[in-house]
Amino acid sequence: MTTDLALEKLDFKRVLPILVIVLVDLMGLSIIVPLLPLFAARFGATPLLIGILQATYPMMQFIGAPILGRLSDRFGRKPILIFSQLGTLAGFILLGFANTLWLLFASRIIDGLSGANMSTAQAAIADSTTEKTRTQGLGLIGAAFGVGFILGPIIAYLVLAASGGDYRAVALTAAFFSLTSILLTTFWFHESHQDDSPAAKSHRAPFSFSTMRQALAQPAVGYLLLVMFFYQFAFGGYEQLFSLFTLTRLGMDATSTAGLFALAGVFIVIVQGVLIGRWSRQRGDRWLVILGVSTLAIGLIGTSLTPRVPVPWYSQSKVLESLAGQGPIRVSIRDIRVTLPDETAKGWFGIIWLLIASFPAALGGGVLHPAVNSLITKSSEKSEVGGMLGISAAFYSAANAVAPLFYGSVFQWLGAPVPFLLGGLILAMLWIFAPRAIPKSIAVS
Repeated sequence: MTTDLALEKLDFKRVLPILVIVLVDLMGLSIIVPLLPLFAARFGATPLLIGILQATYPMMQFIGAPILGRLSDRFGRKPILIFSQLGTLAGFILLGFANTLWLLFASRIIDGLSGANMSTAQAAIADSTTEKTRTQGLGLIGAAFGVGFILGPIIAYLVLAASGGDYRAVALTAAFFSLTSILLTTFWFHESHQDDSPAAKSHRAPFSFSTMRQALAQPAVGYLLLVMFFYQFAFGGYEQLFSLFTLTRLGMDATSTAGLFALAGVFIVIVQGVLIGRWSRQRGDRWLVILGVSTLAIGLIGTSLTPRVPVPWYSQSKVLESLAGQGPIRVSIRDIRVTLPDETAKGWFGIIWLLIASFPAALGGGVLHPAVNSLITKSSEKSEVGGMLGISAAFYSAANAVAPLFYGSVFQWLGAPVPFLLGGLILAMLWIFAPRAIPKSIAVS
């Protein structure tokens, strides 16, 4: 009885270093996420080109993450995590000194190719939990992600205010947090992958795309990988074009949008840090996946219906000045190629509507990723967990690569609301098919 109770309780001391490292890592990422589309707009990028820029990181991660995930099964989580973090640091430093659009692309390519931070951390959590506590552990990873998205935009806001709107200062601040995460991994994190005997390593084949096809052919894992792809295809456009949507729809600049990201982060922390472990034990991961898909569908469709009512504090001239920047990287306002709302009929209706729609979207995004990955680990051999999570990250990244290309072009040619409506409709279809796509047998630990 005592053993059973121990298996149902998460060992927080064991997972704490992983959670802190993820938190610091994600703070760096979340500092620049709200600014990247605006950074590109500064150099004359269209919505389509901004979508291509947003796709560059996940496209490179699609190549790098499964390879690094499999290598973490062979050589351990720690060296792969440090290598990935070094790539992130290099990408942020390059972003801080970027003065042309192609350097923005170069920074995202470097970060993407080495981008296995999250999947390797998830593998370390899987090493450190039981099947009973895995969803809670992966949920805490998501909660650390949420805390990062609370603190990151706040820090971005403070840095922008202190530097007079200098985007370079924000990128270098992100680099500082990335360096901190490298030091924490080096001196605090202890290797979690125990099955490191030469015999075990010799049986682990290096990653190839045939292993991805083999994973898809597995009845349980294959369904979950498809769910991961299509959910993130719909949600990826929402995440990556949200700041451009609020800019063109509500006239919100980087500072205002950072506040929305922070608010969403608070809600996600509550869901992933407090509720998801309880829901997983009470209702199961399959129920969580269906809940996440349905609420995301509602949130995205609601977002697409946001009325074009600029926020009360909107000033077109001030937003244009913010986009133009200052100092040696200042661009001409005439080179900015995004359409801003006019200043007539300003009010609270648009931002209130968007806030209401954001809650179901944040709920869905908060539960889906950890629930799907938890089911994948429960359906995989222990020696293959890192590789499978790497493949899951590859499908996630592939969706993130395709989504901004598709949604960026739709955004440019059909208008800001259309990509979000299409994403909601895709999720509504996924909601219908999810009960069949996820067998009940793997939902039981």
